[in-house]
Amino acid sequence: MTDLRKLLGIKYPIIQGGMANIATGEFAAVISNAGGLGLIASGGWDAEEICAHIRRARELTDKPFGVNLMLMNPQADAIAEMLAHERVPVITTGAGLPGKYIPGWKASGALVFPVVSSVAVARRLESQGADGVIAEGTESGGHVGETTTMALVPQVARTVKIPVIAAGGIAGGAQMLAALALGACGVQIGTTLLRAVECPIHQNYKDALLRAKDNDTVVTGRSVGAPVRILRNQMSMEYAKRERGGAQREELERFTLGSLRRAVFDGDVKNGSLMAGQVAGMLAEIKSAADILREIYEECVAVSAAIAAHPALSV
Repeated sequence: MTDLRKLLGIKYPIIQGGMANIATGEFAAVISNAGGLGLIASGGWDAEEICAHIRRARELTDKPFGVNLMLMNPQADAIAEMLAHERVPVITTGAGLPGKYIPGWKASGALVFPVVSSVAVARRLESQGADGVIAEGTESGGHVGETTTMALVPQVARTVKIPVIAAGGIAGGAQMLAALALGACGVQIGTTLLRAVECPIHQNYKDALLRAKDNDTVVTGRSVGAPVRILRNQMSMEYAKRERGGAQREELERFTLGSLRRAVFDGDVKNGSLMAGQVAGMLAEIKSAADILREIYEECVAVSAAIAAHPALSV
């Protein structure tokens, strides 16, 4: 089993999710300084903006960090070239297949970890040279697949020989331990970091997360092949109404244009897109990023010891 900490040069086997409009260079540096692998999210930024965030992160940390490239970004080619030029140590990808970029990134010295939602895609990316994959279950926030983390991770892990990182539905040490038991060498987390003191989202967004219960997320856009998990609110209900009425993808995209920014920057919890995973119901208080990472890891170790002594496992 790969030791993700040694592979990435980090204290905890935890990667921060690449959350658009949220995962800035400053926030990535906070996570890296706290012992995880911080990621800068490309989102809708262009190459110049992302480069500025990379250089800002380097000012704030001497620890490894990475960049998440959303391949649907219209400037993906330019961004991919810039990432190689800047010699970003770790690159993760989402919303597409990064095969054509992998050789150039690896030539620059980067480790490449695409996010996958199926065994077939994981196998394909392994053959194209990916250093590992992030198997993300449908419990996660934002853009999602259909398979749960518990079902997806072990199937990917038994199929590929490269490291597998589990994502989706992980906010505590017990869930991290479960991911390791399923064959992952580490985890990627996002929703639980939204309530970090240092997370640059509006306080209204954080308060909505703390109020959330177990069934307060909903997936919009499944009918048009663009599933996104968010907190239920006025916007999600109107979106669902339009979906049921047969609205097409273009119309729905126009309806949600700018909704993530309204949530993140304006704190509009009624009309904004409050991306969050199903673990939102577990979040009870604001904490520092360092405390969140440390508590997840320490709980993982403690639960592991407790399970080893569980009477059900005695011979």
